[in-house]
Formats: sequence, structure tokens, C-alpha cells
Amino acid sequence: MLALAAFLLLGHWVTHQGEPPSLAAIEAAMLDRSTLVAWWLTWMGYAYVLGPLCLALIAVAVRFPKWRARVAFAIAVLLASWLGADFFQHLFARPRRLDWVVKHETAFSYPSSHAAIVVGFYMLWAEIVRRSELPPWMRRYVAPALDLLGLGILWSRLSLGAHYLTDLAGGVLWAVAVIAIGLAVIPTKVLSPPQGRT
Repeated sequence: MLALAAFLLLGHWVTHQGEPPSLAAIEAAMLDRSTLVAWWLTWMGYAYVLGPLCLALIAVAVRFPKWRARVAFAIAVLLASWLGADFFQHLFARPRRLDWVVKHETAFSYPSSHAAIVVGFYMLWAEIVRRSELPPWMRRYVAPALDLLGLGILWSRLSLGAHYLTDLAGGVLWAVAVIAIGLAVIPTKVLSPPQGRT
């Protein structure tokens, strides 16, 4: 529960102390870089994309029963990461950055729900694929592609001025805590390959 403790401590610290000047300089340097690319990447963290992806995963679970536990776990972690981040945004009530680009998001800032979704969905799926019984070429290319997509989404939030670096760190820590709790309480080992064929 180290991730959860770090998440809560960081949230308390940034809401009372603000963003460290050294991080603010990095954020300013990353602002408004490749804005169109950043905007497309940031869409990967919205319901318009996540909803159809979850429906596709449900279809996979219907077709391949041995993937059902992994799909159910991933969707549950996504929802817990996303809704939990929204809850804690209201709890910490940290204002958003004022140097936003393209879209002024009015929700509170800490933690970043996009960062929580990146870890609690895209990077979780990267690890599921990496540990699965899928063909080696799929594990070799799909898992790193999902990791890179996740890093791109994190970068996009800085390029668009939507979050501080500490918001992203908070979202990552929150999702790591959700995954750890989920893995501790479920009886099925979703990060190890099932027995038999898919």
C-alpha cells in the first residue's frame, strides 16, 4: 500500500505547497509542442474511445472464455482508476493550470484521470499481453506499443497544459494502488497465462 500512501501524501503536499518551481520550468518547456498530435493522443483517455474499446474487449471475452477473467479485471480496474481519480479530484480540489492549450478543462487537477487510465488500462493491458499465451510476435510488439501509447497520452496532458507533472504522478500512483488491491483480493491470477488454448 506504499503507492496509496505516496498518492495521498503527494496530493496533500501539492494542494498546500503548489508545484515545485523546477517542475514548473519543465512543464513550461513542454507546453504547446506538437499540439495536434497531443490532442489526438489525449482523446485516447476519453469515454468516446474507452467505451468502444471496452465493448470490443467484452466481445473478446464472449468469444474466448479463458480471457474473461482478464477482461473483467481490466474493465474493473479501468472504472476504479477513472472514477476514483474523479473522486479524489474533488477531495483535493487543486485548481487546473491556467496556460491551457486547445481546451480549457474545468475539473480539478489532482490526480490526473488520464494518468490513472493510462496505467489502469493501457499499461495494464500491455502487461496482460506480455504475460499471455499469445504468439511471441504479438507479445513482442503489442505490449511495447501499448506502453508507448500510454507514455504518449501522459505527454499530451503536459503539451496541452491540462495537468502538472505532479498530477500525472498522482494518477499513476492511484492506478498502481488500484491494481495492487485488485490483484490482492481476486482469486484468479489474471497476469499469468491460463491453462490450455484460448
